[in-house]
Amino acid sequence: MTLQARAKGLALEVAEEVRGALALGALEAENVRLDPLPPAFDTECERVSKQLTTAFAGKAPADIPGVAEVRGMFHRLNLDPTKTRPSSEALLRRVLQGKGLPRVNAAVDVCNLCSLEHQLPLGLYDRDQVKGVLVARLGKSGEGYTGIRKLRVNLEGRLLLADDEGPFGAPTSDSARTAVSPRTQHLAVVIYCPVDRVGAHLSSALERLASLLRDFCSASVTTVRVVH
Repeated sequence: MTLQARAKGLALEVAEEVRGALALGALEAENVRLDPLPPAFDTECERVSKQLTTAFAGKAPADIPGVAEVRGMFHRLNLDPTKTRPSSEALLRRVLQGKGLPRVNAAVDVCNLCSLEHQLPLGLYDRDQVKGVLVARLGKSGEGYTGIRKLRVNLEGRLLLADDEGPFGAPTSDSARTAVSPRTQHLAVVIYCPVDRVGAHLSSALERLASLLRDFCSASVTTVRVVH
């Protein structure tokens, strides 16, 4: 069985096997522009990075708010978050090491900033490449996909998102099939949220993401919702 939310936009389901461990925040945006980001975005990245470095430099990741909860979500699903790290924690580790956020394109960079700031892993997709109903579930034997960096991503037993054509996303590494490209104009973003951070934390992350996409990608946000 699944719990399903149907509204304008994406049809998104949470499979029984992962229900109770996580909620999903979903956002869609249209008329996205991937122009070079302005200096104001660099300033915002520097502000957030400095804030996090001041607060958490020298601390064990498990003692940092958000990191512990996401790790707990992985543990509830019998996954090892230290073997394949959640993308949000990987970004935080990078920033605490003084490396800053990676730069890919405007939409990816905006989503990375939101993920870093709120310590919630998220997936960013070209909406036009996602087919049919999206399902959050655990990977089956032999499942995997070609990742954005062209390497094979093994998904057996791991938390993933699948559409009618199969798996395409995970809170650790997404697929090349649904990756944002210079031609992308319609985005879908899914935030993976531990159950103990649903509410104000997830709502704040969705609001921040919508604001960043409007401000820096000239996007029109069309759908925002939470699925348990």
